Amino acid sequence: MSSEPPPGSGPPPDDDPFRKQPPPGPGQGSPYDNPPPPGPGQGSPYDSPHDGGQAPPPPGSPYGGGGYPADPLAGMPPLAASGKRTLARIIDMILVGIVVWLLSWGFGVNEYTMDDTKIEVSKSIGESFVAAVLYIAYDTFMISRSGQTLGKKWLNMRVANLDNGQNPSVQTSLVRAAVLWIPFAFCCACIWTAICGGWSYFDKPYKQGLHDKAAKTVVVSTG
Repeated sequence: MSSEPPPGSGPPPDDDPFRKQPPPGPGQGSPYDNPPPPGPGQGSPYDSPHDGGQAPPPPGSPYGGGGYPADPLAGMPPLAASGKRTLARIIDMILVGIVVWLLSWGFGVNEYTMDDTKIEVSKSIGESFVAAVLYIAYDTFMISRSGQTLGKKWLNMRVANLDNGQNPSVQTSLVRAAVLWIPFAFCCACIWTAICGGWSYFDKPYKQGLHDKAAKTVVVSTG
């Protein structure tokens, strides 16, 4: 049998140090390569429990593939703890929030002011716009560049594509940031952040926030 790989199955790109390790090829001991028939009394590992074997394998990844084995986390570091993710998000909010406040103050678009005659609502909208642009730009640039915002870097975490473990693209990072920050800036503020990010505390098995689900990403530990 030829040892050459099938057409189109070249090695993964070398520019992402966090990419998953390739699975073992034919003849390298993969437990899924043509297992020998079971001996007497051993039973198939995929037989029903009533036949002496184990339960059928679980379904594949919800993001494609559908076959078995299909564990998207295979070859990636462990998932980051939700508590650390929350702390990293607070750090990022403080850092970008300072810049938002300085720019809003400098350009006269602070939160609305009220006196005896009028309420300047337009200033509130202006600050919300500045906040949305800066938070989205910050998250998109940092995540697409290294998979890490400053908060995540300081706490040893990074964002990864669920399907291949690599850093998210600009498009993926933009989707993730928009889902997180547009509602935060314009209507729901900390309530949306708590719902969106807090989803990871209860999500199984990938600990995804709602923004992770929209972008098909996960947050993994780097240390």
